[in-house]
This record gives sequence, structure tokens and C-alpha cells, in this order.
Amino acid sequence: MPQSNTEPAGPAEQSPAPPGGLLIRALRAEDAEGMAVLANLPNYRYGTLRLPYETPEFWRRRIEGAGDGHLGLVAVLDGMIIGSAGLLRRTGRCAHVGDFGMGVHDDFCRRGIGSALAAAVVEAADRWLAIKRLQLTVYSDNAPAIALYRKFGFEVEGTFRAFAFRDGAYVDALAMARIV
Repeated sequence: MPQSNTEPAGPAEQSPAPPGGLLIRALRAEDAEGMAVLANLPNYRYGTLRLPYETPEFWRRRIEGAGDGHLGLVAVLDGMIIGSAGLLRRTGRCAHVGDFGMGVHDDFCRRGIGSALAAAVVEAADRWLAIKRLQLTVYSDNAPAIALYRKFGFEVEGTFRAFAFRDGAYVDALAMARIV
């Protein structure tokens, strides 16, 4: 689920080119098995709030139960899901706010997959959903994800101390947002 200090000319110029044949598409119910495999990878899970041993049935229910305000995307290469991203639009007086999360397969990190997913979410937020504030949380020790989010215009707004229990210890997370 998800960084440099300089303002890029544009997200694509700073990203490694994703592998040829990479497809970013909508998450579908038949992706439940692939999402369970992805979510159970140790490094993928380490960067998220996912629990170990998630089942395809859990993922099928989650996918099928997603509401109208949810945009779920997957990165697919050679028929295998190698990344996922989601944007959940808030409602009411916060309808201009979207919550963003993503993750990349353990074997495909630093190959442009995260950048491709982030670019797709940012484009949907900016060009189709009129999201003014896109926000996320990221573990404070996840330097590659923080750099990726900064590249897309996210800024650190604060620290959540003891945000989550991960691998036997409490860890901090950063609140980051991109406001357009």
C-alpha cells in the first residue's frame, strides 16, 4: 500500500519504466485468489495493515462488498497480480477527500509498479473524481514508499505514534496528503 524532496517535472519522468506488458485495471471478484496470494507475501503484508493468512473467500467478500465510493485497481503482468491500489472516497462534508492505499508484490518492488499504480490513482482522483485531498498513512520506516508518495506531491502532515502493531512491536506511521 506506500519518496524525494524535489518537485518533479511530472511523475513519469522520475519513475523507472514499468515492465512491458504491465496492465493496470479494475479489481474484479475473480481476482480473489490472486489478491490472497499478494496479501500473504511477507514484505507486502509488512507495509500494510493486512493480517497473515488471508483467504480467497475473505478477498471475494471484500471485493464484492466494495461500495460505490471505492476504486480498486490491480497491476497485472503475465496474468499474475503483482500490485494493488485503492481509493475510497469519503462522503458528506468530506466528499472531496479520498483515502489511498497500495502495495506491490515482494518480487516486483522498485520496478515501476508502484509508480504506475500511484499514477493511475492520482489521475482518477484529479481528472474523474474531483478529489481535492488525497490522503494516506505510511509506516515511518518505509523510506521507498515515502519517496514514491512525495514524488506524486504528497507531503507529511504529522506522525501517528504507536500507530499499529507489526511483527511484535508498535510502529509509527506518517500522515501524508496531496491537496490540489
